[in-house]
Amino acid sequence: MDLDAFVTEHGGEWNRLQQLSRRRRSRLTAAEIDEMIMLYRRTATHLSLVRSRSGDSALVSWLSRLVLQARAQISPPAGMTRSAVVRFFTVGFPAEVYRAGRWSLGVAAASLLFAVAVGWLVASDPSIALAIMSQEEIDQLVAHDFAAYYSAYPPENFATLVWVNNTVVAALGLAGGVLVIPTLYLLFANALNLGVVGGLMIGYGGTGTFFGLITVHGLLELTCVFVAAGTGLRVAWAWIAPGRYLTRLQSVAQAGRQATVVALGLAVPLGISGLVEAFVTPLPVPAAAKLVVGGGVWLAFLAYVVVVGGSAIRRGEHGDVAAYEREVLAPSV
Repeated sequence: MDLDAFVTEHGGEWNRLQQLSRRRRSRLTAAEIDEMIMLYRRTATHLSLVRSRSGDSALVSWLSRLVLQARAQISPPAGMTRSAVVRFFTVGFPAEVYRAGRWSLGVAAASLLFAVAVGWLVASDPSIALAIMSQEEIDQLVAHDFAAYYSAYPPENFATLVWVNNTVVAALGLAGGVLVIPTLYLLFANALNLGVVGGLMIGYGGTGTFFGLITVHGLLELTCVFVAAGTGLRVAWAWIAPGRYLTRLQSVAQAGRQATVVALGLAVPLGISGLVEAFVTPLPVPAAAKLVVGGGVWLAFLAYVVVVGGSAIRRGEHGDVAAYEREVLAPSV
């Protein structure tokens, strides 16, 4: 290859490509974008020729940078754009929570019924309560420990601790759903603990303290846990009953991608719940005033899911990735 002649012949094209690729994409006309694409393809071919037929490393390096620069201009990475974030919270997340609504409601009903049954047994039968804790421990729990738990740490530290703990619980419930048993065990343990503590508090005169504290943040917190568990179990059902048009792998992959959207989105309401638990729950004000805050954020979350998520579902929207990114949906034999 006569390198000097090759550079002389194509140098103008390379310089033009460099000029176009340095300009903002928004300032390029349609004709200039078409020109840049054409020059990018030609320059990529030139790079291949120079690399295979010439030992000029400097020219290979320069053309490589030029091709990469032009490619980045032609196909900019999506990244975390503002529009993507807005779409996530106005379409993807609420739509997938709404889609898993029946599963979440079923999980919530079963868990709460079990917790109420356990609480009733513990509260109505002193022998069961005394088999769990001694009389001194019960008195300490009712008179001091239950309320003191919410003010044992500085509020900002406690909020972070609660947020991390609840996020881990929700993540375990969601991720374990595909195996069914881990999520069911998590729900069982959570409902059992709630029922036992509630039964002890109610059975020994701490009813007002129990509901006045746990309801403030528990409405939103438990809702998030139920959403996570319901979404996880929905992934398991996608494996058990994939439907007529998807293989099991495709069905689980689709449900798993949608569950990932829920997992990411739940970090926000769980963070709000943590703030309420740390800064509102322990306030020395009437329980009704605190319930206005706790109930307000809970109702706001429900309204957000029902209104925004329901609207997205009715428009045919979803939180899944774009169709061209779903490699698992490629035809298989």
